[in-house]
Amino acid sequence: MPDHLNLMLVAGEPSGDAHAAALATALKNTTAGSTELKVFGGTGPLMRAAGVETVIQSDDLAILGLLEIGRALPRFWKAYEALKQSALDRKPDAVVLVDWPDFNFRLARALHAQGLRIIYYISPQLWAWRPHRVQNIKRDVDLLLAILPFEPGWYAARGVNHVEFVGHPLAGEVRPRYGREEFCQKHGLEPGRPIVSLLPGSRHKELQRILPPMLDAVSSLSRNDRGIQFVLVIAPSRSKEEAEQIIARRPDATDLMQLVTIAEHETREALGASDAAAIASGTATLEAALLGTPMVIGYRESRINWHTLGRLITAEHYGLVNLIAGERLVTELMQNDLNGERLAAELEALLQPQRNNEVRSNLLRVTSQLGNGGASTRAAKRILEFIDAGARHAKEP
Repeated sequence: MPDHLNLMLVAGEPSGDAHAAALATALKNTTAGSTELKVFGGTGPLMRAAGVETVIQSDDLAILGLLEIGRALPRFWKAYEALKQSALDRKPDAVVLVDWPDFNFRLARALHAQGLRIIYYISPQLWAWRPHRVQNIKRDVDLLLAILPFEPGWYAARGVNHVEFVGHPLAGEVRPRYGREEFCQKHGLEPGRPIVSLLPGSRHKELQRILPPMLDAVSSLSRNDRGIQFVLVIAPSRSKEEAEQIIARRPDATDLMQLVTIAEHETREALGASDAAAIASGTATLEAALLGTPMVIGYRESRINWHTLGRLITAEHYGLVNLIAGERLVTELMQNDLNGERLAAELEALLQPQRNNEVRSNLLRVTSQLGNGGASTRAAKRILEFIDAGARHAKEP
């Protein structure tokens, strides 16, 4: 291992920021005492907290949808140019790109063409949509570190063999800080009554589109059973005020404010305390699965995004737990199917003891495939091995 190591690390969306921050910490821990490590790149708040030097802040570039991306193109282009120039000036030992394919694929192509070694951590979901982009991985990426067990086989079937499964970074790491009793005491809930959590997503547009049908389900369920307790879980990137504004615009706002408890910065605690949950498709669904919490997965996009982008989706399932299982273990309600009536019926079914226990058992069986923890450390070690092998190869006559 060299005395000095210089890495570029680029992530964009909140989940990528979290995984990249864990990777940066693992890299520092692995090299501590032997190598002077410098990590710079495109950072979110968690990466910055982990000590990654910021070239560009990627927080404002975590955007979904054609119209939103179109308006932000000048910002994307400016960020891309800044990162490209920084890499060319500083010549890192490797460029580690984390998910965020629409941005990172372009950066990989430009930097790989200039002779920089490219490592991709967390495979873009090419198995779900736009699979033709596997050619980008084949051409511009030297090593792909996958976090889902089926991904190496999927790539191998398409002629890409430089893919290694390192385990999922959340496996073994998703634990509530406190249990159901303490969560209920903190929020004035009764542990002996059913708890249903609502997780409408981490983006403002998701909150606007997904929270209303969730609230419709609350109204419907509470008419049949006033004993159910509801917890609205606010993502770290959102505010309580945003959710309250959406609730306040509803004709049943007064009743909902009494029915729904709002929790901030307690995603895992709320999920761990819940008998069932309604969750926007994304990383939170995997957190729920790792905690064994029965759930309904939902998503709703704008009409133009769903019509344009939805047709590109080739995967049979949307939810990560269903993709890993290879079957529909968890109900998925997409677009128009995500409505109060359907969601209420599915949640009510999950609250039945037999169904609840069956789903919990299936979730724990499937998530056991993700590894027992330490994925970030394994990824860090594999990155360092790759760099070391490249350095030895460069010295050979």
